[in-house]
Amino acid sequence: MKTAELLALDAAHVWHPFTQMQGWLDDRPLVIERAEGNWLIDTEGRRWLDGISSLWVTVHGHRKQAIDDAVRAQLDKVAHCTLLGQASVPSIELAAKLASIAPEGLSRVFYSDSGSTSVEIAVKMAYQYWQLAGRPRKQKFVALQEAYHGDTIGSVSVGGMDLFHERFRHLLFPVERVATPHAYRWAGTDPLTESLASIRALFEARAGELAGFVVEPLVQGAAGMLLQPRGWLSGVAALCREFDVLLICDEVATGFGRTGTMFAVEQEGVTPDFLCLAKGLTGGYLPLAATLTNDRVYGAFLGRFDEVKTFFHGHTYTGNPLACAAALANLGLFETEQTLARMAPVQAVLAEGLARIAALPQVGEVRRRGFMVGVELVKDRATKEEFPFAERRGFQVCQAARKHGVLLRPLGNVVVLMPPLSLTTDEAKLLTGALEDAICLPLPRGGEGRGEG
Repeated sequence: MKTAELLALDAAHVWHPFTQMQGWLDDRPLVIERAEGNWLIDTEGRRWLDGISSLWVTVHGHRKQAIDDAVRAQLDKVAHCTLLGQASVPSIELAAKLASIAPEGLSRVFYSDSGSTSVEIAVKMAYQYWQLAGRPRKQKFVALQEAYHGDTIGSVSVGGMDLFHERFRHLLFPVERVATPHAYRWAGTDPLTESLASIRALFEARAGELAGFVVEPLVQGAAGMLLQPRGWLSGVAALCREFDVLLICDEVATGFGRTGTMFAVEQEGVTPDFLCLAKGLTGGYLPLAATLTNDRVYGAFLGRFDEVKTFFHGHTYTGNPLACAAALANLGLFETEQTLARMAPVQAVLAEGLARIAALPQVGEVRRRGFMVGVELVKDRATKEEFPFAERRGFQVCQAARKHGVLLRPLGNVVVLMPPLSLTTDEAKLLTGALEDAICLPLPRGGEGRGEG
């Protein structure tokens, strides 16, 4: 079937996420047919460098032999079986593996199917924990402004992005908000000290009502790759311990090497009460998520059947054997290929290219932790004035980068780079060079805002 026919069928039947469908075909969408390594190939045979890891999930590249083989081998055994009332070999082995690489003490694994559900589960577990622990007043949650934790009602409640969430406000439960400690647009003078002081004040006043603090560690991804000051996460963890507030770390985006370590919390020596994982868990192959917690939380749910302490939550495909087999192979590659160590020279090339981009007059700030990069475009560098939303400046830059065969994704005025960890130095040069050229091109003005662009 030809590309035009496929796009006609797509426009007639497929409703795409975060997309204003009225202008879908105007944005010249691609139809991807296959992939090789870090490249996607469309129905016209054109090759595209996957600069966003197919929405932050591809880790070792596409069509990775070890993961392909693991999924095929599992197909010869069983594709799916429930975890309700029974167990499966891959889900057991993966849970043990996750417990072995996670911060010490996170030994209990609850599976689900997406980043949203991994956070939703942590929120529900934390809430029920305090009910079972005899402290029923601890019902409220704390989260950052501009937070994004997924799209289920619970994860939207702890999210804080008005563009995505405001319309659903009356469906959501109330959450205590603290300001994002992002230096570039911080209203005060010292985001680290002032943010931690405000959190301490909140805890001193409300700790008896607070069940948990939900946070993306080190980097707020969907907010535009906003970086937290070094020491902020460990400071928050210390406050949570002091005031007995459960710490929920959402590593859906930051986990599995994206920030340079297997998990972002490692960089500040933090062990949260909950660790939420998804996206890169299977290397970008199949939907799978995991919520890890400790024996303190797990133990509160144990009891006689008639005590009704059970965690009544589950998903049809919880612990799917195919997905678990892919995840085991994905994690094995981190060891056999020394993935984290191999990232260092590529990060150096990325940093060199990003330094040139940071000097451009249209760029307000370049933010990077490991392979997570955000380039904020501004109308006026001196005043930090933003481009109007309707101008779709980030989207236009991403479209211009396609001239170099590079696929990027905008978050408003922020252009995101989040390539696979298998990116080569030559590909890193292409990635940053394409973005630099795209930013420097004279771009058309106007255009109705659509989706995240």
